[in-house]
Amino acid sequence: MKVQFLLIPVLALGFTACQSDKNDPFLITKDQVGTIKKELTINQLDSVFSNDSLVRETSGNQELRATDEIRVFEKGGTPLLRLEPLQEFDSTSTIGYIRVLDSRYQTKKGLSTNSTFKDIVENYSISRIENTLNAAVIFLEDVNIYITIDKQELPSNLRYDTDSRIRASQIPDDAKIKYFMVYWD
Repeated sequence: MKVQFLLIPVLALGFTACQSDKNDPFLITKDQVGTIKKELTINQLDSVFSNDSLVRETSGNQELRATDEIRVFEKGGTPLLRLEPLQEFDSTSTIGYIRVLDSRYQTKKGLSTNSTFKDIVENYSISRIENTLNAAVIFLEDVNIYITIDKQELPSNLRYDTDSRIRASQIPDDAKIKYFMVYWD
């Protein structure tokens, strides 16, 4: 009988924790970035960010369009996020890419735009690192996140080399995040 009485508060606490995660306006999970859920469509953004400002940027003609970016700002002007649709832009499109700009957005493990490479290594498994012209792009396992670290943060022998494979052990612990991206497909 005592076990039943102990079990009820534990279950209630667990349920409350799950509920608060879903209502956290800055929590990043595999299927959510703050109030943006993976299945949210572009035409629902106005209601989700009713207290904030949305700026839609499109460039080029319809056939050659280079971007369909939507920027999210707090009413005071603080940039929060940059969103891009998964497929061709229309009101029923879902969001494919989110660039996190505000450090209040973070994962349960505390990863945010203010984190360093050490924070990544201590809390996540790296699935791969891509070597690009100006950055190392780090893809994290089991979450839909990739992090970009500017090559200026890397040792000099890696800065101008796009052919070599970059290993996690070559990236300094104090390397700062340049871009924090969430992607959904």
